[in-house]
Amino acid sequence: MESLPTTAKPQRRGRSKPSQTFKPSIFMAFFSCLAWLYVAGRLWQDAENRKLLTSLLQKNASQRPMILSVEDKLQVLGCKDLERRIVEVEMHLTLAKSQGYLKNQLRQSGSSDPSRKLLAVIGVYTGFGSRLKRNVFRGSWMPKGDALKKLEERGVVIRFVIGRSANRGDSLDRNIDKENSSTKDFLILEGHEEADDLLPKKAKFFFSAAVQNWDADFYVKVDDNIDLDLEGLIGLLERRRGQDGSYIGCMKSGDVIADEGKQWYEPDWWRFGDEKSYFRHASGSLVILSKNLAQYININSASLKTYAHDDVSVGAWMIGLQATHIDDSRLCCSSVSQDKVCYVA
Repeated sequence: MESLPTTAKPQRRGRSKPSQTFKPSIFMAFFSCLAWLYVAGRLWQDAENRKLLTSLLQKNASQRPMILSVEDKLQVLGCKDLERRIVEVEMHLTLAKSQGYLKNQLRQSGSSDPSRKLLAVIGVYTGFGSRLKRNVFRGSWMPKGDALKKLEERGVVIRFVIGRSANRGDSLDRNIDKENSSTKDFLILEGHEEADDLLPKKAKFFFSAAVQNWDADFYVKVDDNIDLDLEGLIGLLERRRGQDGSYIGCMKSGDVIADEGKQWYEPDWWRFGDEKSYFRHASGSLVILSKNLAQYININSASLKTYAHDDVSVGAWMIGLQATHIDDSRLCCSSVSQDKVCYVA
């Protein structure tokens, strides 16, 4: 009989354990469900937001051009008014340059009265080894000393035109500076390197420098192998005074040499068409430009294309302008001086 209680107690304890662990399991399951519902709700909400944003972006993209023009970009940036003012300033600057208001527009000492407009500026090309030839000119058709100053009082300036040595400041440059200090009849092109193969660029530098230093009706380029009937040239220019857009010279044309190695070879021969013939242009021996044409070269010198020859280059610059090509046989320099204002020295 005593064995019965001992066997009953362990059975009651075994049945009570499940009732103690059941409640925590229910709570854990409940909280797991809540967490799952919360995460699922957030995920669903994020998906809806992404869908809404995607639809708005697609709608906005369909209403805007894929590629914005410069004008559209300026409108977006609010720069239309600034753009207009920039254009106006550029127009005023171009007008000021064309009227002679140029940076560093300094007149050389010994030149004419700045308040009085000159008839012409005559530039005689020269080189480092041409001192003897310059002295011959000074003793013939070109005045020197006081006579040169008196000619300037009449409205005509004459200068020998030369650039600088490739070795800036060497004996070649020093000799020219020394000669100029004595004769005062040079126009030294500081930014130009003196070389035979750079004559087309020398034309740009000459006309630009002449316009910046003197206010004249005409600007004349003369080769260093040409003698002038100075009074005849002055009379010719006097009769054409006031004729804007005048491009005056001995007009010619000719074949374009496309064979490399031959004399007068033109590297840009292909630009002149199948016929390979130059357009009409003034012979390089003597070229005359009115003031507005010389000013055009000065203002646009950085973008003007040069060819193998200076006369062709100047002619090319004149083609796109309202320039009047004036062919004057008196400017066809030759060995015969009769009825000419120039002849080969």
